[in-house]
Amino acid sequence: MYHAGLIGEEGDFLLDICRQYGVDTSYIKKLPAKGGHAIIQTDKNGQNCIILYGGTNQMQTREYIDEVLGQFEEGDYIVLQNEINLLDYVIEKAYERGMKIVLNPSPFDSKLDACDLTKIDWFILNEIEGGQFTGRTEADEILTCLAERFPKAKFVLTLGENGSVFFDGKQKVCQEIYKVDVVDTTAAGDTFTGFFLASVIAGKSMQDALRLAAKASSIAVSRAGAAPSIPAMEEVKDDTESVAC
Repeated sequence: MYHAGLIGEEGDFLLDICRQYGVDTSYIKKLPAKGGHAIIQTDKNGQNCIILYGGTNQMQTREYIDEVLGQFEEGDYIVLQNEINLLDYVIEKAYERGMKIVLNPSPFDSKLDACDLTKIDWFILNEIEGGQFTGRTEADEILTCLAERFPKAKFVLTLGENGSVFFDGKQKVCQEIYKVDVVDTTAAGDTFTGFFLASVIAGKSMQDALRLAAKASSIAVSRAGAAPSIPAMEEVKDDTESVAC
């Protein structure tokens, strides 16, 4: 697994975290600037509100993007969020190389209008983002609208306490949550995405991938913090069944 991006002068601890978990950091560059970061507020129920400061996340260049993507090839997965500049360029260049493009459209804003989203292979998004895309509020209606708009893509819609749903325009698979005492929901979505995609890449079924992701994210929300709350694979036991829609 590789991580690419630009960090600021204070970003060495991010490199340490990545290396601790076996992530290749050779494509991460440090700039003499303030790094991108988030200010996270958590209420008494563990729900969060996040304010983003772009910093080095908004300093990507076409040359840097070309340098990184030049090391990858057809069939490799690239996971993107809308927290960087030149997202449209990254999508174009990854598509030209035949990479599998996964997008979490967060934060949802007007920068997405510049992106050719028909080139996305996987959308992983929550119900709020799904509603912003489609103008709908019901999960089934959101997924139907997304599939009509992007017929070549696959979708995973997370629904908070109502679980998650996979849909590819034909097959639909639902997964309930694991009920735990919620301490902090920060990083729950990232945890879900990581475990889900790791399962897909490993060749697991959609049922198994959703199940593992649900278990991992339930562990994450039962702990405080962002990166420290994410469980190791050894902690996540795939021991329940998905629920048919």
